[in-house]
Amino acid sequence: MGWMADESGLEKNAANYVPLTPLSHLRRAAHVFADDPAIVYGSFRKTYAAYYDRCTRLASALAGMGVKPGDVVATLIPNLPAQAEAHFGVPACGAVLNTINTRLDVDTVSYIFGHGEAKVVLADTEFVPLAEAAKARMDGDGPLIIEVPDDQAGFHATGRHPVYEDVLGNAAHDFDWILPQDEWESLALNYTSGTTGRPKGVVYHHRGAYLMTMGTVISWRMVMKPKYLAIVPLFHCNGWNHTWMMPVLGGTVICCRNITAPAIYDAIANEGATHFGGAPIVLNMIVNAPEEVRKTFDHTVEVFTAGAPPAPATLEKIERLGFHITQVYGLTETYGHVTECLWKGGNWDTLDQTGRAAIKARQGVAFPMMDHITVMDDDMGQIPMNGTDQGQIVMRGNSVMKGYLKNPDATAESFKGGYFHSGDIAVQHPDGYIQIADRAKDIIISGGENISSVEVEGVLMGHPDVNLAAVVAKPDDKWGEVPCAFVELKEGATADEAGLVAFCRETLAGFKTPKKVVFLELPKTSTGKIQKFELRKIAADL
Repeated sequence: MGWMADESGLEKNAANYVPLTPLSHLRRAAHVFADDPAIVYGSFRKTYAAYYDRCTRLASALAGMGVKPGDVVATLIPNLPAQAEAHFGVPACGAVLNTINTRLDVDTVSYIFGHGEAKVVLADTEFVPLAEAAKARMDGDGPLIIEVPDDQAGFHATGRHPVYEDVLGNAAHDFDWILPQDEWESLALNYTSGTTGRPKGVVYHHRGAYLMTMGTVISWRMVMKPKYLAIVPLFHCNGWNHTWMMPVLGGTVICCRNITAPAIYDAIANEGATHFGGAPIVLNMIVNAPEEVRKTFDHTVEVFTAGAPPAPATLEKIERLGFHITQVYGLTETYGHVTECLWKGGNWDTLDQTGRAAIKARQGVAFPMMDHITVMDDDMGQIPMNGTDQGQIVMRGNSVMKGYLKNPDATAESFKGGYFHSGDIAVQHPDGYIQIADRAKDIIISGGENISSVEVEGVLMGHPDVNLAAVVAKPDDKWGEVPCAFVELKEGATADEAGLVAFCRETLAGFKTPKKVVFLELPKTSTGKIQKFELRKIAADL
């Protein structure tokens, strides 16, 4: 019998077992990187020592207001310092952070306040009316509103609510952070941006967020002291957990209220931004920025992009400008990105720009903190890895949600077979790399033939006049449904419907070619995703 048979005395104790939590990153950084810049927003600049102190005072203030461990504290704030501070200060008093999409309607925000049972909401001055209106629709008292002015952007305090800086100023500097006793304890509550019905409340735990921060450092090939430009909204998967990650490396979070091409170029040229994440719409914004907006910089900017797969033409253009793009993929239910198109080198390095861009559009392989991500058929069998057969992306690992708040049926359904079911339809290449074909609801079935809207969109995006394109199903008496393209042209462009259809026919089979092209500004979510459900309504009435 080996020595391992006798493990008497080898138990967990305070010295060898500490529940994993991203809060530990800032506690360490407050000492290790005390004088290094942690948060930058215009003239607002705080070191790690000051950042930690402000988060501590926020935790102290919330506890003083009666917020107890397990209570929910919500926010309605753009990517500003207070939103970053809430990511540490709220859980530091044991509470659960609920960052709410600032672009939601009053009824949905009111539903989220009630469903999550928020005790307090931190609201940027611009969104105080939204918070007030949402609270007014609730039964009972609703959450206490704390106003967060942004004087730099001209949003001054209204005087109707306690003001954030006053709240911090009156709080204790020596509050003892309430760390989780179990890393499965809830850290954050994020609501899905569902297009039908009420949004679902996705619950994150401390362990998943901690491992997300460590896996990202590896996959993004990060080194010490990066400068991260906060473009991904911190209300979207908590900014893919990047704010929790930056203290690991002593990095700087560059806050950005409004995401514009000038703001991005200024942050890179003036603040030295080295990393950011963003949807393909952000890449298009950079590529199509006028010359007078662009600024030169002498370093490569690392970019994680996710959402609908960016068109190969967009990837090809942006890399010439000094940006290195890595395609990632994930969902609200997975804390953000959990797969990456890890560049393999070798033969890939010999490809031309078009070939490289085509590969970079793949969603790739699992991040290191995940256990297994693959594509399965309806019977939970592995699909052939031939780049043609399709199935659903499924995954399991530590960065998968605890479940949907107060919705055990939806939780059980999403976890059937021991995997989380994404709802995304994909193929797998012989090397195992995953590539999304479409959301299940976005597949167009025309005369019995499946058409990937992503494929058609990629072709349209290759046209020099096209800024953005989205393709949905349009009802058709003969074929059941046919592809309908919605196109947003570049400024000054003159492409017409006949020209775009002809352009598509050069590449696509006839049945995949759009049968109708509509020109308009595409409706988008706050994270830059095109709202296809709105386009389906338009297509249905054409």
